[in-house]
Amino acid sequence: MIPKKTTVKDSHIVKIAVERENHMAQLINLDQRHPLASKIQDICNGWAISDHQNYALQFCESNNQKYVTEKNRNEIKNGSVLRLQYSPSKTASDAMEVLLNGNPQEKAQRLKELTSLSTDHTFALEFIKEKGLDTLIKMIEDGGQTNEDILKYSLASFVELMEHGTVSWEVPENSFVARNIEIVRNFQKYPTNCGESALSNLENIVMCSNKHVLVAEDIKLQDILRLLQEVNSPVMRQNAIALLNALFVKADEARRRTIAHTISAKQFRLALIGNGLGTEMTHQLYVLQTLTLGLLEKRMRMKMNAQDQDAHEKIKELRRIAFDDHTNALNQNDDHIRRGGGGSGAGNVNFSQYYKKLGFKCDINPAQDFIETPPGILALDCMVYFARNYTQQYAKIVRENSCRADEHECPFGRTSIELVKVLCDILRIGEPPAEQSGDFQPMFFTHDSPFEEFFCICVITLNRTWKDMRATAEDFTTTFSVVREQIQRTLKLRPENLEDFRNKIALLTYQQITTLRQQERTSKEECDSTASAIVKLKEKISPHILELIKQQRLSFLVEGTRFAKYLRGTRTKDKFWYARLSPNHKVIHYGDCDEKNIPTMEELPKKLPISEIKQLLEGKECPHMKETRIRKSAVNLAFSITFENMEHSTLDFVAPDESIFNYWTDGINALLCQPMVSKQKNEDFDTLLSMEIKLRLLDTEGVDISKDPPPIPEDPENYDFCFES
Repeated sequence: MIPKKTTVKDSHIVKIAVERENHMAQLINLDQRHPLASKIQDICNGWAISDHQNYALQFCESNNQKYVTEKNRNEIKNGSVLRLQYSPSKTASDAMEVLLNGNPQEKAQRLKELTSLSTDHTFALEFIKEKGLDTLIKMIEDGGQTNEDILKYSLASFVELMEHGTVSWEVPENSFVARNIEIVRNFQKYPTNCGESALSNLENIVMCSNKHVLVAEDIKLQDILRLLQEVNSPVMRQNAIALLNALFVKADEARRRTIAHTISAKQFRLALIGNGLGTEMTHQLYVLQTLTLGLLEKRMRMKMNAQDQDAHEKIKELRRIAFDDHTNALNQNDDHIRRGGGGSGAGNVNFSQYYKKLGFKCDINPAQDFIETPPGILALDCMVYFARNYTQQYAKIVRENSCRADEHECPFGRTSIELVKVLCDILRIGEPPAEQSGDFQPMFFTHDSPFEEFFCICVITLNRTWKDMRATAEDFTTTFSVVREQIQRTLKLRPENLEDFRNKIALLTYQQITTLRQQERTSKEECDSTASAIVKLKEKISPHILELIKQQRLSFLVEGTRFAKYLRGTRTKDKFWYARLSPNHKVIHYGDCDEKNIPTMEELPKKLPISEIKQLLEGKECPHMKETRIRKSAVNLAFSITFENMEHSTLDFVAPDESIFNYWTDGINALLCQPMVSKQKNEDFDTLLSMEIKLRLLDTEGVDISKDPPPIPEDPENYDFCFES
């Protein structure tokens, strides 16, 4: 019998509505396999439109008003509402007619419409094909006859058209570049939108054409910075900083340093940061921050040259500042040696003790410590800056650590060099700005020497953390992992200035970092423990963990325990008895014993078969705890076994401590096939389960485990799969 074929819904057909101004909407079925042109012709026929080739469909959502093309038609979904409009070619042709022959008011109105139409790639191509871009350039350059609205909308339309990347930025001539520079220089004379567009154009010209030299020569850095000081428009300020970044990227080394020096002036630094930073503005400031800090790369990658007299003088200066009272006489000898007076070996020996106290690895020739790159000679620059500007703190750190008699001294030289390396890594010095990052730190725009000041705060933090950890040379790596975390956590708080950074990092002590790590670890474990995959894994593991606890309890009972004797609720002095479980777990052997020796199973005369045990009693339920004068501590440790026997009906216990009480009661419950319910059992279960889960999840370290598993895809509408050989 042939099975009946199931009717399958055609997924290629979507139900949509098509609107037209002043007409009733049409509800149609659009087959995505058929050409759009034929469907547009059918729609036009429904409204008695003869020139269907001049029409196109357009999305009419607030965030999507693009023309529908063969490429983007897959965005049409069931229930979509489209609009019938003039086609891109017809619209572009009509726009050009107005721009060439219309009056100023008509031109301004059409240009206003053009600013929104130009965002559509299909229209942009048609408008550019109609020589529309050349017309806009001429209107922008013709400043004498153009009113403000025409200039404003033509600039905005030009920016949108160029955003599509179909026309090279080499196309605009020098006159166009000069016109945009003139608008930026005299931004007060023009509407804000004109300045925004002109700055955007200049940025793209600098980055994407050979005319960047013309812009760099004609526009003054002070013009951009003055604009930043006087303008409140967020977009204009953002575009100004983007232009500044572009000029920085294209400049040579000397020009870059000039730009960095100019913007480091206090009045310009404040103008850069401003108020109300948006996402794009923050990104542009991050780029500027990365570019200015990138000027340190040359020093960071420069090894110390043996012939570098300035570097040698800086090393001597570090020694003089730290041990000024001790080295005056040796300085004269050192100068004599450098002038060629001989005795170099003796001179090095005399100074090596001080370089050792300074914490250099190579105390005979500390210049060797600055060969590794990074941080190269930049580390020496930072150390000298700290010694010159924070002399008392520098001398205190060096002398405190050089005078310690134990192994906990913090070597200033070695740790400072490593710290500069860490700071360069955190700030990504030498790397280009990231495309989407917004890791902007305002504090780097609040000082003339921000990186050096940043180092000074961090080296003091490092010394404090070293003390808190009571670190030794073997703890070097561990200590720096803590210091790195202190710095990174503080940077995430976005300190407004260096003093704010100093105050915030002072609160992140080693103890605080340890606490935060534990809290985060606990929080992650709690979060992971609620994930459905982890819950199922726990369910699978739990029986094994319970069996493990049960075997441990029974092993403890087999080993046995000495109990004190109680008579009428009172402990009998120097009288004890011993109980233990047989290795086959079938009989409890018990009997009297002394305080010192542990009896063997054969020495215990009495036996209680497990099969005869009826019940386990605890606390006040026990017969031997009925006396009112019994201490509460004894009651809490008491338990009894009831059984069938002619002489006695219970075997009564008082455990020496809570742990033994828990082990025996758990063990007896296990023998009776009852659940183990002690507090100790719950703690052991949680500990063992947690350890087992962690061991099994070692391979997923650093991977976020979702609370719910990914959804299982729905079955396909049919199983008519096509396999190509």
